Amino acid sequence: MSTPKSSGMSSVINVMRRELSGYFSTPVAWVFIVIFLVMSGVFTFYIGSFYERGMADLAPFFQFHPWLYLFLVPAIAMRLWAEERRSGTIELLLTLPLTTGQVVLGKFLAAWLFLGLSLMLTFPVWLTVNYLGNPDNGIIVAGYIGSWLMAGGFLAIGSCMSAVTRNQVVAFILSVVVCFGFLLSGLPMVMNVFTQWAPQALLDVIADFSFLAHFAAISKGVIDLRDLVYFVLVTAFWLMANTIVLEIKKAD
Repeated sequence: MSTPKSSGMSSVINVMRRELSGYFSTPVAWVFIVIFLVMSGVFTFYIGSFYERGMADLAPFFQFHPWLYLFLVPAIAMRLWAEERRSGTIELLLTLPLTTGQVVLGKFLAAWLFLGLSLMLTFPVWLTVNYLGNPDNGIIVAGYIGSWLMAGGFLAIGSCMSAVTRNQVVAFILSVVVCFGFLLSGLPMVMNVFTQWAPQALLDVIADFSFLAHFAAISKGVIDLRDLVYFVLVTAFWLMANTIVLEIKKAD
């Protein structure tokens, strides 16, 4: 007799706890955190000219987050399902009294919380700017919120790509390509391809897919409901796609 599926958030939380503890049982988590913090510092203080600007804000810190996430988030996401498929543990995981959606959400939340922890560890930059001047901390809080939401969008895409293949390298490349498309969708180099023949309505839709445009607005302290809904919908869409891919793989 089959075991009934568990219901409620308790099942999701159990999966999340299992996954989150798994991050810190290996050096992967610590390596990622160190790389993220070092790269954030390099982009902020050297490439972003934090001190030379003479302005008490974190614009140089947040403006490089999309490009950091473009490579670092797929590096985290590529192992979510590809490793499970390669090692054969995905069959065992999906036979537990859990729905596929619960497992997908639990694994996603664990990775998202881990990314949130990495982001929180950048707080010395926030302390530094407050020591040097009188920044608008409301804008900084909005920047952190927008950065975390954007990381969730990247992560949901990477999770879906990881479910497509059992090869982590392939999953990483697919994630980077798709995320790169979302980053560039609103830039002139992309829009010029469609300007000559596409109607304005289609151009507006393509521009609205841009991660950069939505994150730039939030990082400037403009909390627009449309930007928040955008990141939530992008994340939800790719998580649903992730679930569908796994259901198809399970049926094969």
